[in-house]
Amino acid sequence: MASVIGTLKLEPAISRLDLLAAPVAAALEVWPVDAPIDGDQVLVAPISADLADTAAFCEAYEVRLEESANCVIVAGKREGVTRYAACVVLATTRADVNGAVRRYLDVRKASFAPMEEAVRLTGMEYGGITPIGLPKDWPVLVDARVVAMPHVIIGSGVRHSKIAIAGPALGALPGAEVIEGLAREV
Repeated sequence: MASVIGTLKLEPAISRLDLLAAPVAAALEVWPVDAPIDGDQVLVAPISADLADTAAFCEAYEVRLEESANCVIVAGKREGVTRYAACVVLATTRADVNGAVRRYLDVRKASFAPMEEAVRLTGMEYGGITPIGLPKDWPVLVDARVVAMPHVIIGSGVRHSKIAIAGPALGALPGAEVIEGLAREV
């Protein structure tokens, strides 16, 4: 993967743990040996926290929306138990929350988890949540279009940096399941 995407100056995330949320740093330190990329191929770049939201980020750092992915936390209840899932979709799409995700969670209704809840449960900042380092019992649902990308830019767990990673590596994260049709075009 290139060390520059858009105007981002990328470097191995493992050497810049200061740019990551604690759960993300911890996950990188125990990166699976059978992952499709080595841990030092997960790259990070500092950004302005004010520009963390996808559209503003892409414009400011000259990154195409097609190269950006979002990770959203979805929740649904069944028999009084809340079920969570992380959904990773390209920025040009939206997670099919009340279709594919609801069926996967086997709940009557699914919705985006409330911000405070998502932040508390992930240990990450809202607007920077990433699929790397999430709670081990959560499924990580990855849209097949993400896995087909040679690389994507995604959150780092904090708003002041972004991670660049090979799309196939996201589909190989612990708990990940690649789902065709997880997202719909915007």
